[in-house]
Amino acid sequence: MSYVAVSALSHPGLLRDKNEDSLVAGPWTLCATVTENPQTLVFPLGTPLVVAVADGLGGHPGGEVASALVARRFAALGPALGSEDAVRGAVDSCNRAVYTAAEGGEDDGRGLAMMGTTVAGAVVLPKELLVFNVGDSRVFAAPRSGLRQVSVDDSPPLAPGQRTTSLVTQCLGGSPHYRAVVAHVTATPLSPGDRYLVCTDGLTDPVPEDMIDAVLREHDDGRAAFELWKAAISAGGPDNITLALVRVADE
Repeated sequence: MSYVAVSALSHPGLLRDKNEDSLVAGPWTLCATVTENPQTLVFPLGTPLVVAVADGLGGHPGGEVASALVARRFAALGPALGSEDAVRGAVDSCNRAVYTAAEGGEDDGRGLAMMGTTVAGAVVLPKELLVFNVGDSRVFAAPRSGLRQVSVDDSPPLAPGQRTTSLVTQCLGGSPHYRAVVAHVTATPLSPGDRYLVCTDGLTDPVPEDMIDAVLREHDDGRAAFELWKAAISAGGPDNITLALVRVADE
């Protein structure tokens, strides 16, 4: 019997006062937490399994509220996400839920009108993987042949010599009035041995892709997750760091 192993952690980094990232793996969520040691969960391959990260918008009140809402909603919807249309519907549902919660937060004095979050993840199915994202959190395929980004950044074009940007062209919530989003959803074949990295920009901004690739080539799941976190911390830990390594294997 095949299974899916997920090794994950979430940490505020060295400069942020709090962690506004959230993570979901199946029914399990990490929201606004501090973990330095990866947690590894094992799931049977069969029912749709969602693994995703959400990065609350920095500079906007309530980023941690928005990201946690999205993570928990995906945890609830995950078993029904068996198609690309279902994934797009779930993303739209999360976007509307963030706006609804923001309006409620304004009413009760929490000042959440502009709260928003990115989201990026993958739904693991028996024969394929549905990769999705809105914003600049990322999903990478990590075969032995080399790291390959399979999500699509919603970011403005980079200037010459610029490697990263904190700006996003679409996200869930984040505006004073409702804005629809167009989720990027890609289906890719899946087979035992395949490995994917789902992460927020707290990893990819300070750590170059060639370094991420080198860590993944050298280490297995849990150790690789720890070494990626350590690399982001060694680079200054300028943002919240949340990542999950997803591996499909035969028992």
